[in-house]
Amino acid sequence: MSTLSDTEISNKKLAAGLTGIFLGAFGVHKFVLGYNKPAVIMLVVSLAGGVVTCGVASFVMGVIGLIEGIIYLTKTDAEFQAEYLDGQKEWF
Repeated sequence: MSTLSDTEISNKKLAAGLTGIFLGAFGVHKFVLGYNKPAVIMLVVSLAGGVVTCGVASFVMGVIGLIEGIIYLTKTDAEFQAEYLDGQKEWF
């Protein structure tokens, strides 16, 4: 179980949600949560895959980031902590 205070959980949820919405294609929200492997996957697919597919891969990663950011922001602090901080749920 996480030892973060309610304010820290709320701030982490807000930071992850907003970066997911605005910078989700690059996996920044995953870095905020400490999920480095999924973050690097999103970053590489978005940059390298975007070049190869003329931006289609970047668009898909952006949509995934947007969806995840909205999901983070709609969870209660307790749900967010249980699923993403304590449960280490990396995707959606």
